[in-house]
Amino acid sequence: MRRAAVCLALLLCLLWTGAQGEDGGGTGKKEGEFDIQGAHDQSSSQTQMRTDIWAELKKLRDMAIEHRIKIQRLEQDNTVLETKMSSSEKEVEEVKRENAAFESRMSSSEKEVEEVKRENADLLARVTASEKKSTAFESRMSSSEKEVEELQRENADRPQVAFSAGLTNAGAVGPFTTATTLKFSKVFTNIGQAYNPTTGIFTAPVRGVYYFRFNAWETRLTWTSIELFHNDKRIMVISDLHDGTGHVSASSAMVLQLEKGDVVYIVMPSSFGVYDDVFNRIIFSGFLLFPQ
Repeated sequence: MRRAAVCLALLLCLLWTGAQGEDGGGTGKKEGEFDIQGAHDQSSSQTQMRTDIWAELKKLRDMAIEHRIKIQRLEQDNTVLETKMSSSEKEVEEVKRENAAFESRMSSSEKEVEEVKRENADLLARVTASEKKSTAFESRMSSSEKEVEELQRENADRPQVAFSAGLTNAGAVGPFTTATTLKFSKVFTNIGQAYNPTTGIFTAPVRGVYYFRFNAWETRLTWTSIELFHNDKRIMVISDLHDGTGHVSASSAMVLQLEKGDVVYIVMPSSFGVYDDVFNRIIFSGFLLFPQ
């Protein structure tokens, strides 16, 4: 609008200046002389000039209107742009806030990651220590397993000898007129089959140290006595007298070093008796302590 007004003012000035120039140029008449033809021509020229001025003014008005419309559109566009800019600024602020919150969370996450890393490092250290302990334990286990296997092989190679037998279920045994080897016929255990219930004799299957235990029991009013023999040598004698108070008993044990093939057995001397029944009152037992 301003530009159009300025242009209009300049145009009017130019037109006025041109009109003045045409009046001052004259027709060559002296002052006071009246030229009818000149007056007519001047009137026609002025009319044409006014027509041209109005045409120019109309053009300027149209241009001013067009510029005003453009300016209004520009103002509307500026308003829309300013609205968009304001919205964009709000969005930018929101993005900034979100970025700040995200950075805060990132910082917190980084701290958590560092904490997790430290925990993982501690866990790794403990796992490494546990693995070392496990390796040492496995080594000891392997060594122990080897020792157990060695002992198993030794035990497998080592003879297993053990027996335990009761005398009889018949009750009273003896007295006899001669010394008699007692046959313990009720076999409870006979590992290695070294004891013979038919003869009552134990035969050492290997050279070694053996443990033997035996006892006597009697209910009759008489002496009771039994003897432990190693081969043909009497090793121990146990005896007791029944004095009428119910029963008598005696027991003992012996550790013997035997050669392979040596025998051990129980002998009841003549004129003595023992008593056994289903309650297994008299037992003869023995086992190998260790071979030599």
